[in-house]
Amino acid sequence: MKKGVLLVNLGSPDSTSVKDVKKYLDEFLMDERVIDVPYLLRAFLVKGIILNTRPKKSAAAYKKIWWEDGSPLIVLSKRLQEKVQQQVSVPVELAMRYGKPSIESGLQELYNKGIKEVMLLPLYPQFAMATTETILVLAEKIRMEKFPDMEFTILPAFYNQPDYIRDLSNSIKNSLENFKEDYILFSYHGVPERHIKKSDVTKSHCKIDGSCCNTPSKAHEFCYRHQCYETTKQVAKFLGLKEDKYSTSFQSRLGRDPWLQPYTDATIDELAQKGIKNLAVVTPAFVSDCLETLEEIGMEAAHSFKENGGENFLAIPCLNDNEDWVKTLSRWIDQWALQQ
Repeated sequence: MKKGVLLVNLGSPDSTSVKDVKKYLDEFLMDERVIDVPYLLRAFLVKGIILNTRPKKSAAAYKKIWWEDGSPLIVLSKRLQEKVQQQVSVPVELAMRYGKPSIESGLQELYNKGIKEVMLLPLYPQFAMATTETILVLAEKIRMEKFPDMEFTILPAFYNQPDYIRDLSNSIKNSLENFKEDYILFSYHGVPERHIKKSDVTKSHCKIDGSCCNTPSKAHEFCYRHQCYETTKQVAKFLGLKEDKYSTSFQSRLGRDPWLQPYTDATIDELAQKGIKNLAVVTPAFVSDCLETLEEIGMEAAHSFKENGGENFLAIPCLNDNEDWVKTLSRWIDQWALQQ
């Protein structure tokens, strides 16, 4: 059976116009795994409130980071796909969970090439309902409706894979060559606390109490919080970081329900107020730079850090199309492609 790969990332508006941003946010926020409340309440919150206020603000944020050739996330993802394609023996297509190119179009491209066995490769190191799970659920729905003779192989979350940890650690080390940091903050995308408990396959392990993430459990296979802390732990070990020189936080919360803490914005302000003058922030929940890394961290957080007494701020780039990362992805793909 002929094999192929579909790389899947988050997605982006088609442009920075309020109309396109509104369309994108509608698709994103109406996803039941992003805002996981009953449909009518979700529709009221999204269409009745959020989409009447947020698109204009988000469009302004996208304008700050938009590149000449388009959305940074899309451009960087395409560069990654093109470089991987040059190194592997099977066709590789790119898709976005929201916006274009769609998962359906990516699968169609592979199908048109005679591909019947597809590796779905969500470009998220850690598993979460609102990232990996929603990709897998939609892809399976499309497969059943449009490509019933196609088979999927899923690349598991790679948050603790030695090759990934090495590549991430080395990219951080290279970024810090000309920066004398006092502290490194590992900032991950935030999710509501209820998502962690919903993803707990044991239905009893996750307490979000500071200890459950360090207690071995099969729940960790799908626990975003555990996987984030484990990524931080392993990178810190690889780089030889002292315990008082780094920590983990979570960004981009929405609404009033409790989200994973500590919050990145509050943590950055506190670090500055405590006398940290040189702060480096790395965002390991993303492999491609996007609005959350370039604007929320690289601009807003940097500004806030300096307003609170900090002096030098470094937003460490994501892996993007880093050559070592390209080689690692390519090796994973070829290892799968060569299996009988």
